[in-house]
Amino acid sequence: MRIDVLTSLYPSPKAPFEGIFAARKWEGMVARGHGVRLIVPLPWAPGFLAPFMSSERARIAAAPAHETRDGIEILRPRYLHIPKGGSKNADRFAKAGLREVLTKRREGPGRLADACVLDYAWPAAAAAPELALARVPCVINGRGSDVLQVRDVPGLRESLARGLGSASALTAVSQDLLDAMVELRGEGAAAPAVLTPNGVDSAHFCPGDRSAARGTVGESAEGEVVLVVGHLIERKDPLLALRAFLSLERPSARLLFVGRGPLEEPLRQAIEESGAGERVHLLGERPPEELVHWYRAANVMLLTSSREGRPNVVLEALSTGCPVLATDAGGTSEVVPDHSRMLARTREPSDIGAMLASLLDQPPPADTLRSSVEPLSWANSLDALESLLTDLVPGA
Repeated sequence: MRIDVLTSLYPSPKAPFEGIFAARKWEGMVARGHGVRLIVPLPWAPGFLAPFMSSERARIAAAPAHETRDGIEILRPRYLHIPKGGSKNADRFAKAGLREVLTKRREGPGRLADACVLDYAWPAAAAAPELALARVPCVINGRGSDVLQVRDVPGLRESLARGLGSASALTAVSQDLLDAMVELRGEGAAAPAVLTPNGVDSAHFCPGDRSAARGTVGESAEGEVVLVVGHLIERKDPLLALRAFLSLERPSARLLFVGRGPLEEPLRQAIEESGAGERVHLLGERPPEELVHWYRAANVMLLTSSREGRPNVVLEALSTGCPVLATDAGGTSEVVPDHSRMLARTREPSDIGAMLASLLDQPPPADTLRSSVEPLSWANSLDALESLLTDLVPGA
């Protein structure tokens, strides 16, 4: 099957870890014999102004317009993105992507794409009505904030709902998110809605010796380690993680943040003001293949998000046998195995701290945690997507 993927989230040379879970999915489809092409429209940013841009805009400017990565052709057309441009930015994103999808279809049956997947609902969903008019089977895939955050913004909500209602099918990484997409598209749309959760590579994310892992990452074998993995952004709420940790009052425990983002400086300042700088460290972004050692090194992984799809870090930590304490957000409750001990239905730091202390004192067995996510393999996830696309494009 020939599949075009229109998305705003995919790795690039300057951001190799951005959307790595999406790369794994589409690399998996290529390994199954499907022809996949990625179309990733980016805001126009002139390269000659790179020295005067923010790091984010400079990264965008440096992204190549065309490359091949792991057998996948990747195109990055540019479009005009205006700050606070709302749904008009989404329309321009969609137009840039549609030029590639529909032009490719006009180049003859030998290069015809059988279906288009809008993989990250917003802003890609803005392309769905035009794809429907062109009779291109179209699947919109939701991952989290691309639906849950956008639906709360007037103007964007209407555009997203229109796109969802035009799609041939909806998919999402969690049932909670899929239900939200179905509700948002409204009554009268009968297109199928299918759960396609991200998988976890259990062969890589497996239990190991904690002391050896700490040696590998350069951490002391002594004391307890609480690990936070993820972007330092508002919806991940790293400041809540810090406050919950500080409520522990365990001098021997350390809190380690793996990730980067705009809240890095506020977080660093809060750490300094707390006087806990010797026990709390910001480690920056780490390569994906290194994360298994951090999970093994940790006593507990802490996630304090206010919005989530189905967080990959929870799957990875559990598969490694690392206990998880997560706030009740989105589809997190669908994967955390023990709600009474590992799912915080509160955002009060002291309450989260008390639950954290309980897990540090009496951690669940590693094999129990690992078995809870064994069904969530990439093979099962790809099976679900492949089956849906086959139904939409019979004979492809």
